[in-house]
Amino acid sequence: MPIQEGDKLPEATMHTMRDGKPTAVTTDDLFAGKKVVIFAVPGAFTPTCSLSHLPGYVDNADAIKAKGVDSVICVSVNDAFVMDSWGKDRNAEAIVMVGDGNGDFTRALGLEMDGSGFGLGTRSQRYAMVVDDGVVVKLAVEDPGQFEVSKAEAILASL
Repeated sequence: MPIQEGDKLPEATMHTMRDGKPTAVTTDDLFAGKKVVIFAVPGAFTPTCSLSHLPGYVDNADAIKAKGVDSVICVSVNDAFVMDSWGKDRNAEAIVMVGDGNGDFTRALGLEMDGSGFGLGTRSQRYAMVVDDGVVVKLAVEDPGQFEVSKAEAILASL
């Protein structure tokens, strides 16, 4: 069963780039004692993700943080190198780019999808969450092929 509002995030280790090297980060590192907006995309450098989803959060990062959010995190079932390059390509300095390369976090959330028809393998569904000290307070999962409820503007309006 997928994670629900009111649930605590599962423990998982992902990776982000620090000093030019992939560095392990745990869900505690990212969420403990913080209010965080996290959004997930099926794949870095893919059309909707690159042209709409990530740019919306880049454009609205300051407004989201002004609502008491400590950080905005983008996660994808990609490695940290790809996430770092994608963030640089999209001027996402205000976003924490996190690679869930093995899909452990995505699988633990129950939010994986089968992208093998597109040559992507197992990936994350498109979603956004507001997480307060590791507890999901808002969860917006997109229906397949949709892009409405996880947009930065929708999450900003919910804060």
